[in-house]
Amino acid sequence: MPIGDKVLLIGGGHNALIAAFYLAKGGFKPTVLERREHVGGGAITEEFHPGFKASTLSHTLGPLRADVARNLQLERFNLHIIQPEPRLFAPAPDGRGLLFYNDAAKTAGALSHLSSKDSSRYTEFAEALEEVAEVFGRIASITPPAIDHPSPEDFWNLFVTGRAVRSLGKHGIFDFLRWGPMAVADFVAEFFDSELLRAAIAARGIFGANLGPWSAGSTALLLLRAAADPHPVGCASFPRGGLGEFSRALAEAAKAAGAEIRTNAEVREIRTKNGAVSGVVLADGEEISCGTVVSGVDPKRTFFQLLDPANLDPVFAMRMKNFRISGSVAKVHLALGDLPHFTSLSDTVAPDGFREALSGRIHIGPEIDYLEKAFDATKYGEISKAPVLDVTIPTLLDPSLAPEGKHVLSAYFQFAPYKLRFGTWKERRGELANTVIKTLSAYAPKLPNLVEAAHVITPLDLETDHGFTGGHIFHGELALDQLFTMRPVLDWARYQTPVKGLFLCSNGTHPGNGLTGASGAIAAKEIIHELR
Repeated sequence: MPIGDKVLLIGGGHNALIAAFYLAKGGFKPTVLERREHVGGGAITEEFHPGFKASTLSHTLGPLRADVARNLQLERFNLHIIQPEPRLFAPAPDGRGLLFYNDAAKTAGALSHLSSKDSSRYTEFAEALEEVAEVFGRIASITPPAIDHPSPEDFWNLFVTGRAVRSLGKHGIFDFLRWGPMAVADFVAEFFDSELLRAAIAARGIFGANLGPWSAGSTALLLLRAAADPHPVGCASFPRGGLGEFSRALAEAAKAAGAEIRTNAEVREIRTKNGAVSGVVLADGEEISCGTVVSGVDPKRTFFQLLDPANLDPVFAMRMKNFRISGSVAKVHLALGDLPHFTSLSDTVAPDGFREALSGRIHIGPEIDYLEKAFDATKYGEISKAPVLDVTIPTLLDPSLAPEGKHVLSAYFQFAPYKLRFGTWKERRGELANTVIKTLSAYAPKLPNLVEAAHVITPLDLETDHGFTGGHIFHGELALDQLFTMRPVLDWARYQTPVKGLFLCSNGTHPGNGLTGASGAIAAKEIIHELR
C-alpha cells in the first residue's frame, strides 16, 4: 500500500489517538472515528452534579511512557500535570496511617512510627523494585516476538531483554524468575511485617483485575505496572481540569501531526472482501471505503460485534471467545459540601498538613486478608460489603472541579462483579454509593453529613455507556495467560489480525497497562512497518 493512503481508527481512546499521531508522522492519513461527542475513552472529564466535575473513569495518569511523552510534547497544548506530594495516604481503622512520598528515604522516615524494621527495609524494597522494573519496562516496550517465525528484530529484542535480565546478577535473576508467578501477598511479606504497609503496596497487583492478593501471578501485574512507574505505590498525577484535558491534548497533538478526528461517528460494522478489510459502515448509514482499519476498542467487541465472525478462522474464534474480559470494578463520585477529616491524620501529620496529605491517592484496605475477603465476594457474584477503595479528592489541588469551598471525591470500588448472582445492576446500583460512604465513614466519621450527591458507574454502565465489553477497564483480564505473546491470544499478539488490513491498538493488546500509551505507540510502529 503506498504511503499516503488513509487509515481509519475506531474509537477515540488514548491509544487510538497516540496511534493516529504516529501514523500521521509516518506519512499516512489517519481518521479517528469516535462514537461519543468527545474523544478520550476512559480518560474523560464530565459534570456529574451541577457545578461538580470529575475524571469519570481513570482518575490518574499511567504515567505516559517517557519516549511517547517526548514525541507528543503535550505541554504545547496547554496541558498542566499536577504531581501530588505525598502520593498515597493509607489509613487504618485503629487510627494509624501511612504516607508514601515521592522520595523513598522520606517515606522510610515516615514509616518509622509503625515499624523500625519496615522503615529500614523500605528503601531496599524500592531499589529492588526499580531494578526489576527496568527489565519489565524493556518487555513492555517491544513487540511480542513471533512464535513460529521470529524476525531478526525479534531476535534482537530478545537479546537486549536477555542482556537486561543478566545485568540483574545471579540473585537478581533468581528473584526475577521467582517473583513473576508469585502471589503478591507472599511478595510483600518477603520484605515487610506491617499489615497496613503490605496491603497498601499489594493493592497495586490486584487493581482492576479478577485477582486477590493470594492469587498466583498477581506479583507479575505489580511488576508490569512498576515498569511504567517504579514507585512502590504507583502514580498519583493528574491533569488540571481532569483526565479529559489529557485526551484533549492528545487529540490536538494528533491533529497537528495531520490526523483527522470525527466525533459522533459510531462505527457499526467493519466491511470485508475476500478476507481483507474494505471499509466501515457508520451507525447513520455512511460507508467509508478503506484498506486499513485500526481498532481502538476491545478485541471481543472488534471481532464479534463489528466484524462478521464468519471471517474468522475457527481456532482463532474459539481462542478469542475464551479471552477473559469480565470486569470487577465500579466507580463512585461524591459531591461534598466540605473536606472530610480522616481521624488517623491526627497522629500522622501536623494539623496544617491535612490537606496536603489527602491530595494524592487514598488507599482503603488495611490488611492483606481484607483485600482477599473483598475479592472473595466477587467470585460468587456478590458486591463486596467491605470493598477495597482507591480514592482521590482532586479538588484539593484543582479547585476548578467544584464550587468554591466544596469538593469532589472519586472512588474506585473493588470488588463489584459484572455478572451479579442476585438481582440486576439497575436494582442494586445504589448499594455501591451507600457502601462507599459507609466504608469511608470508618476513617472519616463526618463524611456522610457532607455528601450532597452521588454518581455511580457500575460494570454494566462501563459496557453500555462507555464501550468496555464485560465492564473491564483494561479491555481484558491482566493475568499471566493473557499477557505478552498471549495478549489477546496466542499467535496474534503483534497487533495484526487474521483479517488482512485489520489491526488492534487498544489496552487489549500488549502491554495493556492503563494510560501509558504503550499499546498505541507499539501498534503504530508495527502497522507502519506492515503497510510499507
